[in-house]
Amino acid sequence: MLEVTRKLVELLDLAPLGDDHFQGESENLGFPNVFGGQVLGQGLMATSRTVENRLPHSMHAYFLRPGNHRLPIDYEVQRVRDGGTFSVRRVIARQEGREILTGSVSFQVEEEGLAHQVDMPPVPDVDGLTSEQALSQRLLPHIPEALHDMLTRDRPIEIRPVNPVNPLKPEPRPPAKQSWLRAQGSLPDDQVLHRCLLAYASDFSFLGTCLHPHGVTFMNRDMQVASLDHAIWFHRDFRMDDWLLYDKDSPSAFGGRGFNRGNIFSRDGRLVASTTQEALIRKRPAGK
Repeated sequence: MLEVTRKLVELLDLAPLGDDHFQGESENLGFPNVFGGQVLGQGLMATSRTVENRLPHSMHAYFLRPGNHRLPIDYEVQRVRDGGTFSVRRVIARQEGREILTGSVSFQVEEEGLAHQVDMPPVPDVDGLTSEQALSQRLLPHIPEALHDMLTRDRPIEIRPVNPVNPLKPEPRPPAKQSWLRAQGSLPDDQVLHRCLLAYASDFSFLGTCLHPHGVTFMNRDMQVASLDHAIWFHRDFRMDDWLLYDKDSPSAFGGRGFNRGNIFSRDGRLVASTTQEALIRKRPAGK
């Protein structure tokens, strides 16, 4: 396991505080606030620590307040129900006593059943694509030095966009995007860890899908953008240290909100997870 990936795994390894309470550290990715995927991954890990012999199959979460990456996060898990095959947990993430995320997670025992899936869309093979980190290196002469560390830092999740956008010169394009992603280095055979890592990674580059038709990115100063909620369904087992295709589209934007959805496929075409997210995409009044 690479050092940068080991640090991410440690970030998801929460400290137990007793009575279904856990604490996680925060990481600074160069954003003004805590990265939403971090809170999703840690929240999923917290709930998983209270369930035995069942894997999470869905998570629905709301981002309530921006998180402070300088402070740890406390996670309270509430045991809602343990049935014959399903268990449900609530999770509340807090900083300084204030809720920053609330969500529900459902777990299921492994069982056989009817099976079908949509086909993986045609897409260029990952081996011929360039990573986001390498693409960011090309932008350094054209962006403020204060952003250099954020764009060039070592990343535990490698992302290779299929048709990358130049954030400095965005142009309107259809509301869809694709990227390959994986954790760098080998990971242990722990399906809970792989699902928590995918919850973490599924928030990267998701919000921007609904910005595509409008020719703007998160770097536009007249835009206020933030994730409002996030849901993820895990359909089949997978490995985060092997390439996954993240296929995203945005059916609608209206009223200052953009809706995004995604399907995640293994390299051999299995649909392993699906996601949805609604985002705030508010255009600031002139002069603000």
